[in-house]
Amino acid sequence: MKKTKRSPAPMKLYCNLFGHNYEVSKNVTSHVKEYTCKCCKKELTTNSDGDLTELTPKFREVNSILETMYVRRLERTREHVLTS
Repeated sequence: MKKTKRSPAPMKLYCNLFGHNYEVSKNVTSHVKEYTCKCCKKELTTNSDGDLTELTPKFREVNSILETMYVRRLERTREHVLTS
């Protein structure tokens, strides 16, 4: 029995030839962002070193907690400025 190779989707083939076309899909903090490829929908995020890494469930959870902490901190600083 022959195994047939599945050909990649046209947009995935585009990414294989020319590289990904990433756009920012979410600003977690001012330094941490999540990116999505416009063609193949591959998701990446920045790690602690500032490099791009694949967005795994672990990184998704870390980014969610980081965003919550960041938003709370911004709210506290805004309240402090208003009361001063």
